[in-house]
Amino acid sequence: MKKLLFLLVLSALVLTSGHTKTHQAAATGNADRLKLPAFSLVYDPKRNPFTDGARAIQLAKASNRRVLILVGGNWCGWCKKMDRFINSDPEVYKALHSRFVLLKVNYSDENKNEKFLSTFPKYLGFPHFFVADRNGRVIHSQDTTQLLDNDNYSKSLFLQFLARWKPSDDPPRTAKSK
Repeated sequence: MKKLLFLLVLSALVLTSGHTKTHQAAATGNADRLKLPAFSLVYDPKRNPFTDGARAIQLAKASNRRVLILVGGNWCGWCKKMDRFINSDPEVYKALHSRFVLLKVNYSDENKNEKFLSTFPKYLGFPHFFVADRNGRVIHSQDTTQLLDNDNYSKSLFLQFLARWKPSDDPPRTAKSK
């Protein structure tokens, strides 16, 4: 009897923990995060932003999205705060990833990606956004402090930014428009 009770309790714990993880992942949008390319997930000083950028542009064209280039680093407290903000709000997460291919570009003492970043407009701090169209042309530079309200990222300001720069105004690229 004790053995049967133990197995029932163990089964319930396993089922509950699996359900909780799935539910938590779905609630925060992290279930979809597993499907994102590696260049969307972390600031990696070993990654090649030129290669990642070409892949991001290819994905943006194929999925009718723009590229949102996020310059920052694992050392950056505000970058970590932004990641937590995006990943903890399903509406923000969905709006971001349904409209943009996120390309995280590392800037750190280990790798400043100077050659890549020298092609962009000047910026003052981190994290910093650059919006690129499906062809890779930068169309907007955004200081992310403008998305803050009382030292926290503002859901309404963030969603307004994402809506303003969504890809609906990009002409689709076809064989005739090359």
